[in-house]
Amino acid sequence: MSSKVEKLEANKVKLEITVSAEEFNAALDKAFRQNASKINIPGFRKGKAPRNVIEKYYGEGIMYEDAFDIVAQPAYEAAIDEHKVVPVDRPSVDIIQIGKDQDMIFTAEVVVRPEVTLGDYKGISVVKKVHSVGEAEVTAELNSMREKNSRLVTVEDRELRDGDISNIDFEGFVDGVAFEGGKGEGFDLTIGSGQFIPGFEEQLIGMKLNETREINVQFPDEYHSADLAGKMSMFRVTLNSIKYKELPELDDEFAKDVSDFDTLEELKADIVKKISDRNEKNMKLQVEDDAIKTAAKNATIDIPEVMIEHEIDHVVQEYNWRLQMQGMNLDTYLKMMNMDMHALREQFKPAAEERVRVQLTLDKIAEVEKIEVTKEDIDAKIEEMAANYGEKADMFRNSLKPEDINYFEGELKVQKIAEFLVSNAKVTEEACDCHDHEEKPAKKTTKKTTKKAAEEVFEEVTEEAPKKRTRKTTKKEETAE
Repeated sequence: MSSKVEKLEANKVKLEITVSAEEFNAALDKAFRQNASKINIPGFRKGKAPRNVIEKYYGEGIMYEDAFDIVAQPAYEAAIDEHKVVPVDRPSVDIIQIGKDQDMIFTAEVVVRPEVTLGDYKGISVVKKVHSVGEAEVTAELNSMREKNSRLVTVEDRELRDGDISNIDFEGFVDGVAFEGGKGEGFDLTIGSGQFIPGFEEQLIGMKLNETREINVQFPDEYHSADLAGKMSMFRVTLNSIKYKELPELDDEFAKDVSDFDTLEELKADIVKKISDRNEKNMKLQVEDDAIKTAAKNATIDIPEVMIEHEIDHVVQEYNWRLQMQGMNLDTYLKMMNMDMHALREQFKPAAEERVRVQLTLDKIAEVEKIEVTKEDIDAKIEEMAANYGEKADMFRNSLKPEDINYFEGELKVQKIAEFLVSNAKVTEEACDCHDHEEKPAKKTTKKTTKKAAEEVFEEVTEEAPKKRTRKTTKKEETAE
């Protein structure tokens, strides 16, 4: 096999690949062996006709396509290795010459990974947004601990209040007709949680035990069910029980109950330390992310459109998965937003382009600065992960797949590059009372099926785009993308 390469327009090359007559003839022999049993020739049992008879009956070129498939892919991979070409899309193939006892020649035009011209990435200015621990954060943490250690108290001598946990039976009607999914019995609803459509919970306040009340509300225009969206409805609601959370007092006894400390002051000091450690970790990530984004912004890259489209595919898949976690899917969302897939992809395009730009820039910096991940780095990562899962390192290692190792390697390389950028940056500190990088509390498990929920997921996906640290794909994965 021999090959030569020709550069076409930006980010596109043309490979001319020649497979020797001997190699192609061997592929023809293999193709006949693989397919002879399927061929019917009059006067012969199925699969028993000699090759020369088959060629005479169907034509000499009957197996050319199969033979081409046998030799083309290995020849193509050898050619891209030889010329150090990194495809980012499938090639467009054109057969120039093919035939028995002659060299097979074909061309493959393919979009390749673009050249990256680095701008300033050393000595760049980065602002570290210092977030000191405030009293409000400590109070919020204590209140969260009180919530977790609260007890439910049954109420029998007063009306329903905001914040109470009600147990209700309900049935919904539109134009006097009960609608599907609008009935429930023994349902626990915390007043003020926003679990029901707007206006529903507020109208329950003041109800007495065993009282039945008619609640009139309008479904949101963007409600996930098109049959109910924007319509007025009436719910008949019966209040079965009232409970409220009784929170423990904040004192030394509370500290003893919820921690290993003897006093409330000791508990507070521990909370301050944990929040401070968390803030420091998030500030480190913020500085690294800003350094990465700045280096990527300073780089000059002519990004092929196909790379952006492939990344949009990944972002859409991620968005669909997150929508499903909220009880929705892409089809529902598109109908709700009155848009098509093309419009959605256009919304994700800027985020996808930034992801590609960041990855290409990081790869170029690693190449120039010779930043590599060693076997020792990966071993240390595996030991760390095993410890997190409470497993022995050897057992954890044996459970990993090759793609898991690739993922770890990609993560470690990005981390090394980020640390390199920060160590060579001019970092200044700036007081900040914002909460952008503060660890967020776990979200409620209640599924949302509203436009607002979908918009929140959209923001999460696009905000993560610049700093999303994906595993480095192999050349073959990029080729078959």
